[in-house]
Amino acid sequence: MATSMIYLFVTILLVAAHTAFAESNMLQDFCVADLKGEKVNGYPCKDPAQVTPEDFYYIGLANGASTTNTTLGSAVTGANVEKIPGLNTLGIFMSRIDYAPGGLNPPHLHPRASEAIFVLEGRLFVGFLTTAGKLISKHVNKGDVFVFPRALLHFQQNPNNAPASVLAAFDSQNSGAQGVGPSLFGANPPIPDDLLAKAFYLEPQEVQKVKGKFPAKK
Repeated sequence: MATSMIYLFVTILLVAAHTAFAESNMLQDFCVADLKGEKVNGYPCKDPAQVTPEDFYYIGLANGASTTNTTLGSAVTGANVEKIPGLNTLGIFMSRIDYAPGGLNPPHLHPRASEAIFVLEGRLFVGFLTTAGKLISKHVNKGDVFVFPRALLHFQQNPNNAPASVLAAFDSQNSGAQGVGPSLFGANPPIPDDLLAKAFYLEPQEVQKVKGKFPAKK
């Protein structure tokens, strides 16, 4: 009797696993986003009869973004599903990042995607931190590729006197982005000053000074 129950339990698990994985792939050629539809873990599909070539096209990465009025000297231009509706459900998107001389894309992570960058122009110092605290870093030049694993803190810095730019590719339709400074010091509601002071070996007044640089998120 016990053996029969084990067999039944294993069979149910196998059937459940098969059901979970059997339709993990798309069941249609594409699912162009209906950007006016209700968003639930992605956008609903546009009527295929209404799909046009423009749903799969975007010219916005051709030219660099201005870094003049940016705080850290870097500007990100995303080519996501809001710009290219045809990306919906494909699990990918791209962006372009432009760096002024001395510009920085500060430490941040993408909780839902790995990232690969291709250097279009210039030279950058890039790196990521492992969960063991090891820094994996390198200077990369025009034509080079560097990869940042999913959910690990990473950065790009332009330490030179000339502009730089990269194309970045992500293996998610919506990678998410969480910056260290804004998340901790610009949280809403705010993280208590004494907690941050203890965590970072700061005085409370120093925490307030840092928070002043990161307006609370709405």
